Amino acid sequence: MKFLKKTTRKNKQGKSQIPFRLNFLFFVVFLLFAALIAQLAYLQIINGTKFESEVSSTDTQTETKNVQRGMIYDSTGKALVANNASRAITYTKPLSVTSLQMYNIANDLVKYTSIDTNTLTASNKADYYLVVPQHLKDVEKRIAGYKKLSDSELYSASVAYVKKNKLTENMSLKQKEAAVVYSKMSGAYSLSTVYIKYSGVTDTEMSRVGENLASMPGIKVGTSWSRSYPNGESVKSVIGTVTSEKQGLPSDQINSLLAQGYSRDDSVGSSYIESQYENVLKGTKSVTTLETQNNKITREIKTYGGKKGDNVVLTINAAFQQKVQDIMKSAVESVGSANPYLPGAYAVVMNPNTGGIYALAGVSRNLETGKVSENALGAINQSFVMGSVVKGATVMGGLMSGVISPEDSTLVDEPIKLQGTATKSSWFNSSGSNNMSLTASNALMVSSNSYMMQLAMKEGGFKYSSGSALSMSTSIFSKLRGFFNQFGLGVKTGIDIPGESTGYEGPSTQSNIGKALDLSFGNYDSYTTIQLAQYISTIANGGYRLQPHVLQSIHGTNKDGTLGQTKAEFSPNVLNVVSASQNQWGVVKTGLWRVVHGSSTYRTGGTLSGVKPAVAAKTGTAQTYHGETPTETLSAVSYAPTKNPQVAVALVFPGMADSTTSHINTQTVSSIYSAFWKYVQSSDGLD
Repeated sequence: MKFLKKTTRKNKQGKSQIPFRLNFLFFVVFLLFAALIAQLAYLQIINGTKFESEVSSTDTQTETKNVQRGMIYDSTGKALVANNASRAITYTKPLSVTSLQMYNIANDLVKYTSIDTNTLTASNKADYYLVVPQHLKDVEKRIAGYKKLSDSELYSASVAYVKKNKLTENMSLKQKEAAVVYSKMSGAYSLSTVYIKYSGVTDTEMSRVGENLASMPGIKVGTSWSRSYPNGESVKSVIGTVTSEKQGLPSDQINSLLAQGYSRDDSVGSSYIESQYENVLKGTKSVTTLETQNNKITREIKTYGGKKGDNVVLTINAAFQQKVQDIMKSAVESVGSANPYLPGAYAVVMNPNTGGIYALAGVSRNLETGKVSENALGAINQSFVMGSVVKGATVMGGLMSGVISPEDSTLVDEPIKLQGTATKSSWFNSSGSNNMSLTASNALMVSSNSYMMQLAMKEGGFKYSSGSALSMSTSIFSKLRGFFNQFGLGVKTGIDIPGESTGYEGPSTQSNIGKALDLSFGNYDSYTTIQLAQYISTIANGGYRLQPHVLQSIHGTNKDGTLGQTKAEFSPNVLNVVSASQNQWGVVKTGLWRVVHGSSTYRTGGTLSGVKPAVAAKTGTAQTYHGETPTETLSAVSYAPTKNPQVAVALVFPGMADSTTSHINTQTVSSIYSAFWKYVQSSDGLD
């Protein structure tokens, strides 16, 4: 019993201690909950609005930066256009920055680097001056009625006041440099990057700027890219140009380019091939994600490293291009003194089976000084009355319209005498003493104007008799031009270089009906040299009018920077087909063969008979004027070899002296073929 008593006492003592511990624990828990509730109240009630604002102000933005442009190669893989890297100083504008802060950063930056001030304007100086609050306040007080002006009106008036009173006249060099920097900074969009200095950054400048980046928010050290020409500039005029960071986006394209994600000072292809293939060459900008809070950047994450632009391989052979350019320059210089109105000369060498351009060359000649300068693009944007080279299209038009046939094409070459019009004749038969019967092929061989005029009259439904009045519908103009257009004469060829000219069509009214006869033998409308090349290529390949092109293929880049795998190739693009029979083509091609190799003493291309492999050709002489002074245009179209054409050549020498005896057109054609078989393709095994 005693044992039981003791046990009961101990149990009573344990029971008395448990409630106290539980109560203490409950009290501690109560205090913790009370603290938690107090903290929640502090967060939600007292500072809830503040924290909600901070959360809502957190955001992510993206920043983009330029990458290398793709390179441009010639058909042999030789680099024509590459990139030079240079150190650059850039500024990425924060989301929230005041004008005064940018002013201070600009002043700090010029302590460590020099800035070119050639672009500094009076307005830039005024903006820099007025960013100082005291300056702005002092100037505004001097503006009449300033209290009634809007903010923008008052600022404009303040700028005008600064300029008028020359308040910035005594700016130091460093202040001018800072003004240039400030203008670039203030003109940037938030989170956009602009180049402050993109070339000529020295080691010392790079080091000093780098050491002080922390005190200049937004200033960074980066890389700028510029175009270089490692193998000379022989095709630079064809390739075109890229704007510098200084030039920025072309003014006529700025809105569309900004909409595509460009920055105002981005480099962009501004002309010709660089412009035509901008989307291929530009690459993809790098992307950095910026985490921001309260308009301050808290974290930068590079989410995409960017991709260099793809590379373009051209159909142009650089060595051959340079040689043809030299040939044209030498030719013009050799005849320039005897031909004072010769404005230049142009040539196109083309693959008649693909449309690929091997060379596009030309020169301009200053008529006052005689100086000859490179102008390869004149081959696509300068048009001339070309003369008899178009007669192949005239004969084909006669065949296709049915006024002659391969079996029945004989007409008598005789002077054409129409009422009220001066006599028109062939070059060898102006008096009528050399009247002769000619087939269509032989008419091409001797370049008969009379034959072509008779074709036009037949197509116009007019039965010719000597001395009669010419009565034809003006529809003859569209009929003749319709056939010419099928060969590419008088229409754009579609070459993949911007700026191509269509040429010029003379008036087609009834009062000009006699000009339809001139049109038939190439002495009325004007054409470009690239149109002649497309025309003769259409004959050479049997009727396929192909789009001329300088793009051969698009490639990526290997890890070592060399030309990478092919991504795309240009396929021959047939624009239309001249639907003539083999016999009809035979008539035209035989005529062009006989121009060079025929037996007549009147054949016009005999100077090309020694060219190997053998060529087929048509020469042209057009009567033109420089003011009131008679001149002539000498032209030529050709292809070789005659049995399996691999290359077509077209060229023109406008403004030659009247009644010239020069064979500069055919001599130049011969020189170009010699260069082609040397630099582009071997003639071994070709007839």
